[in-house]
Amino acid sequence: MTDDKTKTSPTSGDLDEQALFYHLHPRPGKLEIQATKPLGNQRDLALAYSPGVAAPCLAIKENPQAADDYTARANLVAVISNGTAVLGLGNIGPLASKPVMEGKAVLFKKFADIDVFDIEVDALTVDSMVSTVAALEPTFGGINLEDIKAPECFEIEQQLRDRMNIPVFHDDQHGTAIIVAAAILNGLELAGKSVADVKVVTSGAGAAALACLNLLVSLGVKRENIWVHDIEGLVYKGRNELMDPWKEIYAQDSDKRVLAESIGGADVFLGLSAAGVLKQELLVQMAPNPLIMALANPKPEIMPEEARSARPDAMICTGRSDYPNQVNNVLCFPYIFRGALDCGATTINEEMKMAAVKAIAALAREEVSEVAAKAYTGDTPTFGAEYLIPSPFDPRLILRIAPAVAKAAEDSGVARRPIADYDAYLDKLGRFVFRSGFIMKPIFATAKTAAKKRVIFAEGEDERVLRAAQVLLEDGIGEPILIGRPSIVEARLQRFGLRIRPHKDFAIINPEDDPRYRDYVDEYFSIVGRAGINMEAARTIVRTNTTVIGALSVRRGEADALICGVEGRFDKHVRDVGHILGKKPGIRDFSGLSLLISQRGTIFMTDTFVTENPPAEEIAEMTILAAETIRRFGIVPKAALLSHSNFGSRNSESARKMRAALEILKRDAPELEVDGEMQGGSALSETLRRRAMPNSTLSGEANLLVFPNLDSANISLGIVRSFTDALHVGPILLGAASPAHVLSTSVTSRGVVNMAALAVVEANQFD
Repeated sequence: MTDDKTKTSPTSGDLDEQALFYHLHPRPGKLEIQATKPLGNQRDLALAYSPGVAAPCLAIKENPQAADDYTARANLVAVISNGTAVLGLGNIGPLASKPVMEGKAVLFKKFADIDVFDIEVDALTVDSMVSTVAALEPTFGGINLEDIKAPECFEIEQQLRDRMNIPVFHDDQHGTAIIVAAAILNGLELAGKSVADVKVVTSGAGAAALACLNLLVSLGVKRENIWVHDIEGLVYKGRNELMDPWKEIYAQDSDKRVLAESIGGADVFLGLSAAGVLKQELLVQMAPNPLIMALANPKPEIMPEEARSARPDAMICTGRSDYPNQVNNVLCFPYIFRGALDCGATTINEEMKMAAVKAIAALAREEVSEVAAKAYTGDTPTFGAEYLIPSPFDPRLILRIAPAVAKAAEDSGVARRPIADYDAYLDKLGRFVFRSGFIMKPIFATAKTAAKKRVIFAEGEDERVLRAAQVLLEDGIGEPILIGRPSIVEARLQRFGLRIRPHKDFAIINPEDDPRYRDYVDEYFSIVGRAGINMEAARTIVRTNTTVIGALSVRRGEADALICGVEGRFDKHVRDVGHILGKKPGIRDFSGLSLLISQRGTIFMTDTFVTENPPAEEIAEMTILAAETIRRFGIVPKAALLSHSNFGSRNSESARKMRAALEILKRDAPELEVDGEMQGGSALSETLRRRAMPNSTLSGEANLLVFPNLDSANISLGIVRSFTDALHVGPILLGAASPAHVLSTSVTSRGVVNMAALAVVEANQFD
């Protein structure tokens, strides 16, 4: 064992290797197409295709807007690129840009439930690009142009907006501009400055920079107060090098030529250029309380700590996630399209963009709710220099931006289907927020910023654990301790291309040779010596049973949480945890909670792994423990006690047990929203439930399903997981006296990371 807590950071090569693995496994790419209608029999086939499909075809021919009702077009966006300006990679061509476009498609789906086809076009001229994209209008409800170089991108977008009757949005321009404008609005408010009076100096004159300036002018910044610089220096009247009509608008009538000459008195520096452009000595020339938008990636024009050293009064935004005020396009583009699609907008106009700017700016000024606070790292944010714009993971973004955009579309006359009931629309968006798969975000955010905890992994030689350990270190989630033979661990790290190393990046316990072996044996024997295990057996167990070693480490205070069960029988691991760590005071028995995350939504199930046939008292106990865990995810638990009986329709033993459990819960946890006994369909459908029990105490869909026994819970878990291809988080062991989780042998490395993060959060709460 070692107490070495040196951490590692990901190198470029290491990240590249992981990215290639991520894109390759378990199947190539990041997207697939799924049917939304059943195709289980001949009649389904006749309805989906010939002859039934003729009916919606003719309906659309008669009324083209009926395509919104009978096809997926109204929720389908094309992410289109010709690969001429891909991220920081430059002109790599359309085929090489495909992973980026697939990634953008995933963001659309994840953040706003918008379906996307990524389309990579081998079209290098403005005319060929415009003609290709315009011809796709019958397929899509919106067009998101991506990674097209300037100045061609300006002309392409403008021609497409003129020709097409659906939203066309070049996110590289307008997404960045909207977030920058929101940050500048809030920064100027904090500084007590008027938009009409501020001086803006920019470094960079590409698509994003010019779009930012155009939007700032719409907000009231005067053109004569904007000083633009590119690789040739100041954009001035009479300059011929690298000029175009879009840049010419900001040409200054001045004899100044470089940034150092024009930055004096600037209130805002906007950088969309290159690392290191803004020097500390230039900052001292800026106006009081300057706003520095250093957005070059991965290294900004000036690092925040350097800027703050020169100007402590500065407000700073970057494009990086490891600093406050991250300018990230995902803050807006999914929600702008969400609002535009939902109201049938024919374009995304200036009014809609301005509505998004104001919604984002206003959100940063709102008091942060308990649920929203979990999207942030560190203390709950409050409006100020370190919090000018919301986090990209703030769950309120869709609730503010999409309705604002839809309303602006309606007010400006471009909405074909105005939202009829905004309260109902907000409710629909709210339900999506909690099905979107970001459920683990609050756990990771808390783990990263809480006191660092030592997580010991019993199966430290397993590939999944090794990969998880590297993620824990790179993401700053916790400090892994691996139990395993150092030579084996070292060899497997090299085989799997992982760069972390024992004794340098993480602690390791060698079960074959550890100086604390005798102490561990004595500790173990003091626990089980009167339970039929003699000293010789204790020595053998401590030498060979890695779960026992891990549990003893936690008991002795040498680790804060235990992860085990990647190999071996689940019940034996639980037995060892129970013997050494024990149960929380007053807890009758352990139970297992499983979380399933799928496209359908998020659901918790208990008891999926531990107790074969718990009595009513334990059913109530595990429900209360599960509800406590669910609240850690920022979710209000809604529990359904399940049975084959629906509110007394049967009088079997299990039905009576669940009724008795409900009575206990009403007494012991009156604040918990719970009802039962009920069938599974009633738990997930309020309509069905109200038919059987109009005055049910459960509203909406249950998110915690409590099963009467282990058979029903485990079988349901396996079937639902397989049919929905859901991500399984867990099992989460409930009731242990110290943080410990026994995983299943089918767990993935991602699953190990998820459970380790949860263990870190629990360990902090145990303190």
